[in-house]
Amino acid sequence: MRSRYSAFAVRDAAYLLRSWHPDTRPPRIPFDLALRWIRLDILDTSGGNLLDTEGAVEFDAHHLQGDRRGVLHERSVFIHVDRRWVYVGPVTANVS
Repeated sequence: MRSRYSAFAVRDAAYLLRSWHPDTRPPRIPFDLALRWIRLDILDTSGGNLLDTEGAVEFDAHHLQGDRRGVLHERSVFIHVDRRWVYVGPVTANVS
């Protein structure tokens, strides 16, 4: 999760697409150039250990858009495919 957050922060679309499960991956990542990611708080995790095939991460990703602060709250699912973790999608998400 931290690596994907960092990739969003530096707008690394190639990494984001590589780390996204092919069944749910979009064809491209449309970055909002006015949005700046400023902090990631991991709130909860489940699974995702060495012998697990699935895991979930709940987080708050804080951002600035102009002088306005916001938070993306999401619980994301990841699965282990070909010896690496890939993002499947959100279980829950909301933006404020």
